[in-house]
Amino acid sequence: MKNSRRSDRELAKAIGVSQPTVSRLISKLEKEGFIKEYTMIPDFRKLGYELVALTFVRIRHLTPEELKKARQRTREDMKTAPPEIVWFEKGMGAGCDGVLASFHKDYASYLKLRERMRGYSFVESCESFLINLQGEIHYRPLTLSTLADHILGPEEKEPE
Repeated sequence: MKNSRRSDRELAKAIGVSQPTVSRLISKLEKEGFIKEYTMIPDFRKLGYELVALTFVRIRHLTPEELKKARQRTREDMKTAPPEIVWFEKGMGAGCDGVLASFHKDYASYLKLRERMRGYSFVESCESFLINLQGEIHYRPLTLSTLADHILGPEEKEPE
C-alpha cells in the first residue's frame, strides 16, 4: 500500500519469504478483489487543476419504476461521465443522499458539471463544497499513505 512500485523481489526480501510466494499472494489478492488497481496520486495543481468540488445531492422520492429508470440512466451516463468526476457514491448525511467528487481546471468547468446535474429530473438539489487547489494553505493533501499507516501500522525501520 505504501509503495506500489516496489518489486515482488523487494517485497519478498522485506518480509522474509520467496519472490514466487509474494507473486502468488499478490495474484490471489487481485483475484479476490482486495487489490483493485495500482495507481499514483499526482499533484493536481501542477496538472492545471484549480478546484476540487464535493457535490452533495438530494434525490426526490421515486416510485419503484422511476427509481429503476433513474438508476438505468445514471449507469448509462456514468459510462460517458465527464472525466473530472472521480468518485460518485450513494450515502446519507446533511440531508443528502449522495456525493460526488470532481476536479476542475477552472470555475467554468465546475459550472458546466452543475448544469449537467440539474438535467436530472430526480435530483432535488445539489450543494457543493469547493476546494481551491491554488491556495497557499493545505492541511492534509490527498494521499493514501495515512490510511496505509492506519491499516498496516507504522513502517518498521529495516536493520542497518
